Amino acid sequence: MYKNINLNLYRIFYEVAQYHSISDAAKNMYLSQPAISKALKNLESELNAMLFYRTLNGIILTDKGKELYGLVEEALGNFRQAEKKMMENKNLEKGSLSIGVRSNVASFYLLDKIATFHEKYNKIDIVIIDRPSSELLRMLSNNELDFVLDSVSAKDELDGFDVKPLDTFTHTFIVLPDLNILPKGEKYHLKDLESLPLILPVSHSSHRQYLNNLAKENNTIFNNVLSIETSELIYSMVKKGLGIGYILRDMVKSDIECGNLKEIKIYEELPEISLNLICKERNLTEAPRRFIDEYLK
Repeated sequence: MYKNINLNLYRIFYEVAQYHSISDAAKNMYLSQPAISKALKNLESELNAMLFYRTLNGIILTDKGKELYGLVEEALGNFRQAEKKMMENKNLEKGSLSIGVRSNVASFYLLDKIATFHEKYNKIDIVIIDRPSSELLRMLSNNELDFVLDSVSAKDELDGFDVKPLDTFTHTFIVLPDLNILPKGEKYHLKDLESLPLILPVSHSSHRQYLNNLAKENNTIFNNVLSIETSELIYSMVKKGLGIGYILRDMVKSDIECGNLKEIKIYEELPEISLNLICKERNLTEAPRRFIDEYLK
């Protein structure tokens, strides 16, 4: 029964499921639409299961289709990893390195390491992906990434991965030195910032949720807030004088030290994040293993 598995049928199924469209999948695979449709019918016949609903708005996976999609996605990830292992060599004369990391952490923690690694091993293709934590972990699970650098700590999200703590970073409040919006003083309570213009991470981010919890513990409600998706935009808006920003201190450390930004000292202990290296160690090929050994230990 299993000797005659047609892997191409599963590849076509995967492409159609990704695009939700037979025509788009056909273009991507350089096949005709009738050939795609025939392949899907053959696969459904072989499996004795309906995999798609055909609607006016495109192709939708059935419950069986969703189940198969997850299995095929994992299998294709394993093929990618096998191919990568076969192609790399110990001298790193060819190979690739794919890292998942949020851009705010990459900017101060990772980029110098990447630059040094690339200078030493310039034939290695390097890809850095910035996505939400859940998406990065999904890509890691499917072997689309070699490892992830992230602060996620929920045990259920990390099941099946190897996790190593790397470092801890603290948040801070920053403002332009000549933006006179603070009351007089050298140090402040969160309550003192309650009505001042604040530039904070978006409400669904873990950084904002931790800050909101701390504010609630101190009977504080921020009521003059710009909510921003990325730390880079928070930084830019602070530099334009639009208010007080909340950001990882390491990201703006040089600006604080040279006086371009003023750090606002707070009596309350602001939240920290713990940066973890998350990977599937057994799947690491030579390039990511070398990067971890030389720059993350």
